[in-house]
Amino acid sequence: MKPVELLAPAKDYVSAVAAVDYGADAVYIGGARFGARQAAGNSSEEIARVVEYAHRFGVRVHATLNTLLTDAELADAEAQARELIAAGVDALIVQDMALRRMNLPVELHASTQMFNHTPEGARFLSDAGFARVILERALSLEEIRAICTATPAEVECFVHGAICVGYSGRCFLSRSISARSGNRGACSQPCRQTWDLTDGRGRRYITGKHLLSVRDLNLSARIADLLDAGVTSFKIEGRLKDTGYIKNVVAYYRRAVDEALAVRPHLLRASVGESLPDFTPDPSKSFTRGESTWFFDGRRAGVASFDTPKSVGEPLGYVGQVLRDGFRLDRFSYGTPAGKEGDSVRPADSLAAGDGICFVTPAGSFGTNVNAVEGGIVRPNRMEGIAVGAAVYRNFDLRFNKLLEHSRTRRVIPASATVELSREGVRFTCTDCEGVTACADRSLPLELAKNPDANAAAVRTQAARSGDTIFAVREVVVSGGEWFVPASVVAELRREALGRLLQARVARPMAHRILPENQAALYPSERMGADENVTNRLAEAFYRDHGVREIAAPLEYAPSTAGSCVMRSAYCLRRELGQCLKEHPTLRGDLYLEHGTFRYRLDFDCVRCEMVLVDCRRTEK
Repeated sequence: MKPVELLAPAKDYVSAVAAVDYGADAVYIGGARFGARQAAGNSSEEIARVVEYAHRFGVRVHATLNTLLTDAELADAEAQARELIAAGVDALIVQDMALRRMNLPVELHASTQMFNHTPEGARFLSDAGFARVILERALSLEEIRAICTATPAEVECFVHGAICVGYSGRCFLSRSISARSGNRGACSQPCRQTWDLTDGRGRRYITGKHLLSVRDLNLSARIADLLDAGVTSFKIEGRLKDTGYIKNVVAYYRRAVDEALAVRPHLLRASVGESLPDFTPDPSKSFTRGESTWFFDGRRAGVASFDTPKSVGEPLGYVGQVLRDGFRLDRFSYGTPAGKEGDSVRPADSLAAGDGICFVTPAGSFGTNVNAVEGGIVRPNRMEGIAVGAAVYRNFDLRFNKLLEHSRTRRVIPASATVELSREGVRFTCTDCEGVTACADRSLPLELAKNPDANAAAVRTQAARSGDTIFAVREVVVSGGEWFVPASVVAELRREALGRLLQARVARPMAHRILPENQAALYPSERMGADENVTNRLAEAFYRDHGVREIAAPLEYAPSTAGSCVMRSAYCLRRELGQCLKEHPTLRGDLYLEHGTFRYRLDFDCVRCEMVLVDCRRTEK
């Protein structure tokens, strides 16, 4: 049977524990340096705490070490990698091939920053010793299926959260605007800024819109398709998200994955333990820019979020009437921009005082709080800007967030207990759902019970109590019930046996796939461009050993990006605006994106169905 993993983000120890408790089979977390989220770093000691907690349930811990490295950083990166390995992590997620050459005794995963998008590339990574390939987000189901067929490596796929509009690891937009680089873990997210669409000569077609900001990913309804395609790890994005987001989204996907596994007996969950949340999970109530399946079903329009890069939340309806101190909230109808198939719209009386609401209009977006709701009339904290027709969303549900804040879901491992009583003493044996066993016994003289049935019942009741341990004792068998034993003795032995059972679980080695590098494997191309970022001597040696003859100087460390492609994307602004070059556009000639003094020419590769941003600030007038 093939294990299937729900992989959750962890900013720190607290969020990692939440991810485990609410159903994750694995968590990914950043070390102190060299992770693609600088703001989510953790010490090796903190990660060791995460490992100790996660391994109780068979939950794996993957550490991110996925930025590019300079020659001067190689020694520090290797030292950190070995510290993480000593802390007990189960895998390292890497972008730079220098780490492949450091003979690290750990499972290696090829980060999405490697732009993993072809069967040939995935097969090469497996040959090169990577146990897992993490896919680029812009792939269709058919492309994912082809990759899964081509490689023996495990395939990991993003299913929820923010989307990079450019190809991961191949975007230099932040680097071109500031000293902050996404490939160094410090992306400034210029794709979420406002941009003007121009002809480059003063004419503005669109002004002040978030033209590169796209909606968030939600593939929860496509888990079955991904399983059947061969994906075995489902990744939730969000290492900078709060604990409430982790609880809600992980619990939601736990249910979705379990439902898909229930009808596929050849697959099994990668960890153990039952998590029954004390709320109904709903990802639309956590941070979301609106839902999208991105290009899972092919490249299409309708994935952008021009009006705001912020969380809009769940769609409620639109402003039907404006009153002096309130407005009437009407339902969306199917076919309106916000009333898309699959959207869940709710009446005004689902709102409550303290909720946050967001209005989206052609002129932009803005938000306020709800003071009161009276029937279908909403009384907001402020009325400025509210107009008939504005789409209304709830981006903060006060009652739901209180549920998350006070939620105390425990993850428990089912177990059974056997209590053997005799004249000479008691033996207490606990066995968990995976067959791990631990015992505790006492040698002490026992006397015959006055009421054997009542004595056996009392022993069963005491033995089934698991308190605040991670176990839930569901079945108890008592033999020798005619011998009386004090409840205090049974309780003491139960605590001792469950403690030993936990120790036995933690002591078990986790399964790892530490694979050798096949020196004869050939890289799919003999040439590597500047956007492929070979930034140190070890990475260069790796690629040359695998047949690459020409390696361009990395754009990441070029003095300037002027004249260079700084983003290539499956997202196309022409397609989004209904101006596809293949479908009779009315906007002709060159198009540019401008923000302040920054200007980028848009090129359109219709053969690949891709859009390219070229930094032209210093090369064109």
